[in-house]
Amino acid sequence: MRINEQIKVPEIRLIGPDGQQIGVMPVKEALARATEANLDLVEVAPQASPPVCRIMDYGKYKYQQSKKQQEARRRQTTIQVKEVKVRPKIETHDMDFKMRNARRFLSEGDKVKISVIFRGREIAHTDRGFRLLARISETLADVGTVEQHPKLEGRNLSMIVTPKQ
Repeated sequence: MRINEQIKVPEIRLIGPDGQQIGVMPVKEALARATEANLDLVEVAPQASPPVCRIMDYGKYKYQQSKKQQEARRRQTTIQVKEVKVRPKIETHDMDFKMRNARRFLSEGDKVKISVIFRGREIAHTDRGFRLLARISETLADVGTVEQHPKLEGRNLSMIVTPKQ
């Protein structure tokens, strides 16, 4: 974005400080009007024919733009994926504890990846892992929905649960 003396075209279309269109005029005349009003001449549409310039307070404009970007960054939410690892032979108390954590993660708006880790010969009984994940999805059905159904990757069986809106 070019301002004041950086604008090197012979003619421009000028827009006043209040937003009204003034017309096509030489750059020098537009600069004179801008300095008369103690404002800047800012090129807003350089690709137009003739280029469109506006009389405005450039410092104030930049400040407002930075505030808008700051606000947009503040409103942006980042969704994290939290992982809960379980074993196929998990006890009920341990399972309840892990489900409490998963519920907390979902209520905070994070996704939860639930992994069943098979060790040694347990890999021969993957059906146990699938049943376990089905039970977990039923347990968490009130706070989350299954985004990625159970999938076996090497010795890990995992599924992803997202929070309900």
